[in-house]
Amino acid sequence: MADAVLRTRGLCKTYYGRVDTPVLHDISIEIAAGSFSALIGPSGSGKSTLLNCMGLLDPPTAGEIEIGGQTIRTHNVNDLAAFRNRNVGFIFQFHYLLPEFSALENILLPAWIAAGKPDAETRKEALRIMERIGMAPFRNKAIYELSGGQQQRIAIARALVTRPKLIFADEPTGNLDRESGNAVLDIMAELNRESDITLVMVTHDREVALRADHIFELVDGRICKSINLAKTGKDAATEALEDRSCSFKE
Repeated sequence: MADAVLRTRGLCKTYYGRVDTPVLHDISIEIAAGSFSALIGPSGSGKSTLLNCMGLLDPPTAGEIEIGGQTIRTHNVNDLAAFRNRNVGFIFQFHYLLPEFSALENILLPAWIAAGKPDAETRKEALRIMERIGMAPFRNKAIYELSGGQQQRIAIARALVTRPKLIFADEPTGNLDRESGNAVLDIMAELNRESDITLVMVTHDREVALRADHIFELVDGRICKSINLAKTGKDAATEALEDRSCSFKE
């Protein structure tokens, strides 16, 4: 197994309010560098919460997160934002592109945030990614001039432009039709294989999950199944996901 680029140890998350809501319970997983991992499970199982905790968008209540060999100990909002901008990229179900900017300008936004102005090398990287995902002819187009699939490709490029260690994707094809969704997934899978990018994706779609190297199934905020497809193969993984029994790790 490749070295782990991401580890969680005993991760827990509770939302406190008039009624306290425990969401994650003792999550300990490892994500191998260069791998494609899928988080799958029923609605309300904690998939997106786990993704947001691992991506440092939402602090856990307890436990540790390690990214690139560095245990995240700070709770300072500015420090976490700076770390995310250097090491992590995000792709969401909605693209969150800014309509007043062109496609290329949207891709360069993380560099603007980090350095105030993208340097020549970053601009060159943005154009290289646009070429790679078939969007170079649209670099000066306004966002509203692009189709849904094209907009999501721009969101992928924006996540990649700072060359992060990790890409977190939360239902990235949820707003797309099947054809556009498959095209976006093909691009993400190719970038994962060819560029050694580590991809962690939340999905409710079992067929999407079966494209991954590793599947983590969540039920009631716990890891119900951990399936290494390189070892089990797709048929055995499908059978395991169809089996509704769980063996929670306490």
